[in-house]
Amino acid sequence: MTADTNTILIAFGLTLFAGLATGIGSCLAFFTKRTNTKFLSISLGFSAGVMIYVSFVEIFVKALDSLTLEFGVKRGAWMTVLGFFGGMFLIALIDKFVPSSENPHEAHSVEDLTDPSHAKNHKLLRMGMMSAIAIAIHNFPEGLATFMAAIKDINIGLPIAVAIAIHNIPEGIAVSVPIYYATGSKKKAFYYSFLSGLSEPIGALVGYLLLSQFFNEATFGILFALVAGIMVFISLDELLPASEKYGEHHLSIYGLIAGMMVMAVSLLLFL
Repeated sequence: MTADTNTILIAFGLTLFAGLATGIGSCLAFFTKRTNTKFLSISLGFSAGVMIYVSFVEIFVKALDSLTLEFGVKRGAWMTVLGFFGGMFLIALIDKFVPSSENPHEAHSVEDLTDPSHAKNHKLLRMGMMSAIAIAIHNFPEGLATFMAAIKDINIGLPIAVAIAIHNIPEGIAVSVPIYYATGSKKKAFYYSFLSGLSEPIGALVGYLLLSQFFNEATFGILFALVAGIMVFISLDELLPASEKYGEHHLSIYGLIAGMMVMAVSLLLFL
């Protein structure tokens, strides 16, 4: 199974858009006076809903179909389930590299920029740099996941790219705030925030170059099973907790349900 040049370019463009959304978060931190926490809470919940629904209803099913076709019903089902939990294990392992005290998924707001308790120091700089590195590591498999989804089906790749982009906005704030306070430079804060997002398209590019010669139903099936696990883990471990920290529990759930509904309708429209 091969993808044409246009499909590859579109998939890469979507992945680039999703990754560079960290820069949007950085801009919001510097050019808005207040964080719209309710909107951010609903948006993050919405992203989680999109990713959970599409993972279970579409991506997991496509993985199962491909692997069943290649290896038979029983073996294909086992490989799909193992791939799904393997994706969860992979992203959980990456999380282990992130010190809990400097977790980039800790909720930050624009108001943090005007908090007089912050002072320029090396600890803040280290926190910002660690956040940037952790986000870059996280974005690598996310980039591959978005890219592979878009190559297989643009109707799946597009909503995933949007969901990942929303997910990356608060990460941009998380990098920018401590680096700005440590250096006093908005330029440096934006630069490192922007740079951390570039790992997403780099992940897509490296993954494609390594795997392109092996593209077939089996490869896509295994990758899609991994992607489904990665997406569900990110939603449960990062998006929903961040959504609740920015807003209220019910806003997170309303956003989650809205995301699932929009994803469901969009998939039905392309039947």
